Amino acid sequence: MYDTGYHDHDDDDIRVVVAIDFGTTYSGYAFAHKFDPKNIIVQDKWMDTIGYKTPTIIKYQDETFTTIKSWGYSAMAKKPTKKNSSQLNVELFKLLLLNSSSMEPILPDNLDHKKVITDYLERLCDMIKKSLSSRWKDLHFYSNVLTVFTIPAEFDDDAIKTMRECAFAARFTNDKFSRNLVFTTEPEAAAVYCLDFLKTMYKLKPGDSFMVVDSGGGTVDLSRHEILTNNGLSELTERTGESCGSSFIDKKFIEFLGNKLGVTVIEKLNTDYKNLLQHFVQEFGRRAKIPFTGRKSDFRDFRIDLDDFPWIKGIIEGEEKRLLRRDNWTITVRFNDVKEMFDPIIQDIINLIREQLEKDHAKCSAIMFVGGFGESKYLLEKIRREFKDVPIITEAPNPIVAVVKGGVQFGLNNEIVVNRVLKRTYGTDIVRRSLPSDPPTQRLPNGYTIIFETLARRGSQVSTNEKVTKYYKPSSLTQSNISFDMYVTDRHIVKFCDDPEVKLLRNWEIESEIDNYDDDTTIIFTLNFGTVEILATAEKKNGKGKKDQITFKCE
Repeated sequence: MYDTGYHDHDDDDIRVVVAIDFGTTYSGYAFAHKFDPKNIIVQDKWMDTIGYKTPTIIKYQDETFTTIKSWGYSAMAKKPTKKNSSQLNVELFKLLLLNSSSMEPILPDNLDHKKVITDYLERLCDMIKKSLSSRWKDLHFYSNVLTVFTIPAEFDDDAIKTMRECAFAARFTNDKFSRNLVFTTEPEAAAVYCLDFLKTMYKLKPGDSFMVVDSGGGTVDLSRHEILTNNGLSELTERTGESCGSSFIDKKFIEFLGNKLGVTVIEKLNTDYKNLLQHFVQEFGRRAKIPFTGRKSDFRDFRIDLDDFPWIKGIIEGEEKRLLRRDNWTITVRFNDVKEMFDPIIQDIINLIREQLEKDHAKCSAIMFVGGFGESKYLLEKIRREFKDVPIITEAPNPIVAVVKGGVQFGLNNEIVVNRVLKRTYGTDIVRRSLPSDPPTQRLPNGYTIIFETLARRGSQVSTNEKVTKYYKPSSLTQSNISFDMYVTDRHIVKFCDDPEVKLLRNWEIESEIDNYDDDTTIIFTLNFGTVEILATAEKKNGKGKKDQITFKCE
């Protein structure tokens, strides 16, 4: 693809900031006008349904997956009254952007995950445009609106790239590389949201640090921040996250159903009766999971009467059939059953928190929970019991909107985030004279060796304005292209570009008109690693000091 660099927006043109929390199970958005920044409006009505978010579900018309029948609440599975072999309700597709997930949804062979994400975002974009145009008639979406996407902490560079591609295809921008579309992580947005609350309610001051635990449906993301004197935030440790959100309790519930119905029946439900399985999960969430407090006295058994679904009874066999007959074809979910579904997931979250605290042994003044799962009374009780040395462990005010409101605040003032900690190491390939210690496989015939030159190292704290600049001199006045390869790895120390766990992230080919070169021409290639999304620009400086932005090709 051809790229003129990430195009900076003109702050004078931006009038409205929109933040989008594209979640695994639920999604939402909020917006504010820059001249009324405290009035953040959260969308709370979705196709006649009241709530701050809508389900991240999309339903197609037929198996060609070309026409969308419904999305959000209207696409949720209803209680089936007859066999439904449809697999047209697609959910949990955000998990496909994660490198490793124990709960990846299985898409039909002719449905690509980028298409599903784009189709859903396109409907969301249409709704956002209507929301904004109804308030500000003269607003031009592509020039006057800054769109902020919040993303999980564990998204890698490829996932962020895919999100930008899908957002562009969904018409959030009319320029694929527009800087009117930016990213921040979900825990970072939540930290921005929590800052004033912690300072006013709990009297935290500059030098104090706090942790944000964003507990959503698919992922739980953590970040640790220090409060600075200028009301800014400095990230102290690598943000972390795992796929251990509340939807994994749903997975435990499905395993529970499998024990009652038989594994083969669950497999058939997941193929020929998918809407029914989704209905069971939704009812479990509404009646058992969401209200679960961990106190037996609060709990009411959740029952599924299979007499309502006679076609399911007909496929149950063996010991499971005998036991269900004994129980009058009723599956009962009791207190201990739900507790056993919660406890392994909460233990994963406890482990994440402990790892974060051990990375920086400075006192943590507060742990703030945000996200839908962050409202769980049982989760908070377990965390408070485990981390008694942390003085403040609480949920943020209205935790379900913390990420999306914080995303708007970040878009209105991105200088509030002063430093970030890199999660990966980035580098490029350079040539130097071979050393006796270089492996023979790495040496070139001319006595040189290609090595990995680190540009930014994992674990480093970098300013959001910090840039890495590379200077290139054309080898001749007729050279029209200069190639620049960037490699990425999770490792801290790398020697060679073909080391294990090192992969090519981007190839930039810088192009410039030959007749504009002179003997002193320099190509200046600038990278910003302090932003969530790596930004690159290229410019040409001639012997007279004149600088011009130049085009480069990104593969």
